[in-house]
Amino acid sequence: MSLIIALAVLPAIYLLVVIYRLDKIEKEPLGLIIKLFIFGGFSALIAATLEQYGQSILGLFQFNDTRVYTVIFAFLVVAVIEEGVKFLFLKRITWRHPAFNYRFDGIVYAVAVSLGFAALENIMYIFSYGLAVVIPRALLAIPAHTGFAVFMGAYFGRAKKAYDNGNIKKSRTLMFLGYIIAVFLHGFYDSVAMLEEPIFTTIFLIFVVVMYIVVIKKVRKESRTDSVV
Repeated sequence: MSLIIALAVLPAIYLLVVIYRLDKIEKEPLGLIIKLFIFGGFSALIAATLEQYGQSILGLFQFNDTRVYTVIFAFLVVAVIEEGVKFLFLKRITWRHPAFNYRFDGIVYAVAVSLGFAALENIMYIFSYGLAVVIPRALLAIPAHTGFAVFMGAYFGRAKKAYDNGNIKKSRTLMFLGYIIAVFLHGFYDSVAMLEEPIFTTIFLIFVVVMYIVVIKKVRKESRTDSVV
């Protein structure tokens, strides 16, 4: 049991440490990061329940093409719900926290929530499908959740800066953009992964490589150019 949990959680913790170390100016309180990670795991349970309802509602419609169903399910059920619950916990816990005083903090917080989500999801997958999923999820699913969170967090940090400068409308727009970009990336990732046809497998692998490169460059740039909100 402890081995399974360790194999599920350690890849998420490793990536969280990587992002945490990139917060060069002022490290975030460990208590806050742990809280975000734990509530991220809790958000995975909420998302799993909501997705069952979403899948039931989607099942009421007749889809002649299973590929259309897969894409709609990936975007409007999985991505919308999962990124939505992560965002709600992210904003609820951090928005008014005194430690949220630099733009890069938004990335650290979003990644902490997202990797807590990914860790709990990983545990559920391992119990459902066995240890065979450990390596694929460590190389694909967990880094993917990190990537979605980097974009959401980058806009979240900018939204905080706009809010503190009195530009409420811009703040809301930036938060919405961060959420929508995360939903799009998540939905595209899941849809091409679930279609399981040679062409879509190729698209999936290309997408993953490109996204990882873009995310690595973005998070490094955001770290270098960090500023007070």
